Amino acid sequence: MTDRRGFLKASPLAALAGAPAIVAAQPALRWRLASSFPKALDALYAAAEQVAQQVSAATGGRFQIQVFAANEIVPPFGVLDAVREGTVECGHSASYYYIGKDPTFAFDCAMPFGLNSRQQSAWLVDGGGMALLRELFAGYNIVNFPCGNTGAQMGGWFRREIRSVADLKGLKMRIGGYAGQVVSRLGVVPQQIPGADVYPALEKGAIDAAEWVGPYDDLKLGFYKVAPYYYYPGWAEAGPQLTIYVNRQAFDALPADYRQILESACAAAHVGMQARYDARNPAAMKKLIEGGAQLRMFSRDILLALQKEAFALYRETAAANPQFRKVFEPWSRFRSEQHLWTRIAENSVDAFVGRHPVP
Repeated sequence: MTDRRGFLKASPLAALAGAPAIVAAQPALRWRLASSFPKALDALYAAAEQVAQQVSAATGGRFQIQVFAANEIVPPFGVLDAVREGTVECGHSASYYYIGKDPTFAFDCAMPFGLNSRQQSAWLVDGGGMALLRELFAGYNIVNFPCGNTGAQMGGWFRREIRSVADLKGLKMRIGGYAGQVVSRLGVVPQQIPGADVYPALEKGAIDAAEWVGPYDDLKLGFYKVAPYYYYPGWAEAGPQLTIYVNRQAFDALPADYRQILESACAAAHVGMQARYDARNPAAMKKLIEGGAQLRMFSRDILLALQKEAFALYRETAAANPQFRKVFEPWSRFRSEQHLWTRIAENSVDAFVGRHPVP
């Protein structure tokens, strides 16, 4: 579904209200889902498992989705092509992995200095974003469903302190999506490396820094042991969204009630992922600091330089890519309006509470 009402029907409330009754005549289906994430990153990987479990429960086991971790049947960055070509019926990935095909894919995940998780949901549900993204994915034989958000991430792990824009020059950094192109304009050499390979690269000195997710995942991966400086804010990913990709022909062949169940399961898993991160990140951050991680905030000069380059890049891309421009222009207007409201509402409350804890 591409309209607002269709997306709202797939809300967590719809899922909790119960799926349509399944009659015995409905077909028994077995799908395969290829994930871009390893099982060890359980908060990410669990979203796909949650979808599979809910679909099975709501259909009395008649619709089964088997989830495969990264590299079990498809490489981490091969999920989109596998779904498009029908190698698997569906996949779970981060769309900014595929900006090499079309930079417009970044809008489905995270744009540097873009929307936070609430704003991303608002854009999709009531701001016209879902229709624009459905049009993009249709060109790749895919129906897309939001399925997870980590919330604001961290800025990354660095082997040495970064005090100025000049310190970025020549830095080799694992950083995904559009952010890699942004930092390259300031002299950084971006690297696209799957999560499981980041620690060895840092340890061996093949890279100088790495951006991944946040405390819960980063603690597991042990980055603080080889790159102790932990920078924030996560300018590159304020609200990165994960997505379920479904092969168009496979989706069209589903009975109507199976389609609705699948949509509802994706929506419930979408909310569940951020809840897991929000609940687990504080304790993980405490352990990281106890283990020697040193928190640092990017300087204002660095953030301003990155933001300037990000929007210069967006405007250049929009001038050359009509598909990107079609999404960027309304997205940019929506972003401006959202930031005006957020500054008055959430930001002001959060700032006060942060400065004045309970006496």
